[in-house]
Amino acid sequence: MGIIINQSFKNMVTTYVGFGIGAVNTLFLFTYFLEKEYYGLVSFLLSAANLIWPFLVFGVHSTLIKFFTSYKTRGDQDRLLNLILIIPAIVGLVLGVFGLIFYEYLLNYFEGENNLVQPYVWLIFIISLATAYFEVFFSWSKIYYKSAFGNLMKEVFHRICITILLLAFYFKWISVETFIYSISGVFVIRTLLMAMYAFSLHRPKFSFKFPKNLSPVLKYSSLILLAASVATVLLDLDKVMIEHYLPIENVAIYGIAVYIATVISVPQKAMHQITNPLTAEMLNKKDKAGLKDLYEKSSLNLLIVSGLIFVWIISNVNSLYELIPDEYEISILIVLLISLVKLYDNLLGNNNSILFNSDYYRIVLGVGVILVFVAFILNMLFIPEFGIEGAAIASFIAFTLYNSSKLFIVFNKFRIHPFTMKSFWAFLLTVIFSIGFYYLNFLVHPILNIFIKGILAGVLYLAIVYSFRFSEDINAMIDRFLKRS
Repeated sequence: MGIIINQSFKNMVTTYVGFGIGAVNTLFLFTYFLEKEYYGLVSFLLSAANLIWPFLVFGVHSTLIKFFTSYKTRGDQDRLLNLILIIPAIVGLVLGVFGLIFYEYLLNYFEGENNLVQPYVWLIFIISLATAYFEVFFSWSKIYYKSAFGNLMKEVFHRICITILLLAFYFKWISVETFIYSISGVFVIRTLLMAMYAFSLHRPKFSFKFPKNLSPVLKYSSLILLAASVATVLLDLDKVMIEHYLPIENVAIYGIAVYIATVISVPQKAMHQITNPLTAEMLNKKDKAGLKDLYEKSSLNLLIVSGLIFVWIISNVNSLYELIPDEYEISILIVLLISLVKLYDNLLGNNNSILFNSDYYRIVLGVGVILVFVAFILNMLFIPEFGIEGAAIASFIAFTLYNSSKLFIVFNKFRIHPFTMKSFWAFLLTVIFSIGFYYLNFLVHPILNIFIKGILAGVLYLAIVYSFRFSEDINAMIDRFLKRS
């Protein structure tokens, strides 16, 4: 677990650098430089692309991680990689043709209050295809346990580019139209750079031969297409439906709250880069004892780290909203509900890796598809009634049901769960600190208030975690930090 913690920590640092840049973009540059309608347009285009790219990639990025280590010869591995490259191109061609045929219908769909979307609809496909291939090449690097560069490209590169584009727009070097088209170009460039890195690790010889065990490979890909897409669809369905029921600027307002809460998901995303291939290897070797240990430790470590981030967000959300324009301020309920969803995601540990690399992904597929429909119905009912708060309530209910079902499936099939008594104490500590520091405020500037509360909460939280030895891995990291200091 120590190796996982070390590599996850490096990934987490990179991810937080990206999130820091993204926070500046989301909370300040977008809100002060762009009109709300155009900010909402950008948010909608990216959310719509996030809904489509999982279908374009057809699950092959997960297939690569699951099956690569089962092929022992270079030739078989090359044939698998060739198949992984071809499938998204075929799916993209088919969806692209359908898009051209029904293009006029798409334009008509956006007529009326949100017709600002019409000239840019085709960019959704470009961003989707670029993202699909980026995920393929990122998985390519993960199978060699080389996730640092991919994580840098995924979390930092495009955000820096968007910062530059926003500054260029502010100084009137480019128009708003050029700005929006350039964002799609950033995603294409990112994919090309990731492809170059992936090929430097393993350049397959092209051939028309299929890999061995083609049937289970294709079967897994076709099923994981929906199963692995569920979380992505649930994550961005609310933004797309907000655009349908409300003026497009509401997408930007809601997106800010979601971005603030999404910071909590960074530890899980960082650790997933390492635990996913390790989990696949343990399942292939039928190492149940190692799997149980990894499940418990990943859940506990993620809960502790994400719990502290949860405390920081909930206790400082009011001060944060004082720093951005008044028209973007929303109810704390949205931030709280989405933050709880992200905290629950971390509590699952490597649950996703266990399910999607096992033979039980078919069950997750069925549950996931049902919950996508549930989320769609809940958004359809709640958004017209409660506005953007309704979207948060719908997402909270859908994700809670989805995560709970995944915990049950792993317990039912593997007879393991990620919880220990230390999990309970870590969760209780998070609740107490969140409530206590939310009501503790200093009569100073919001930035200074955030800084003081953040330092105070962080030091006390980590001191308790360290003193009561909640996690051996986190204690070891703190010891190394103290020795270096």
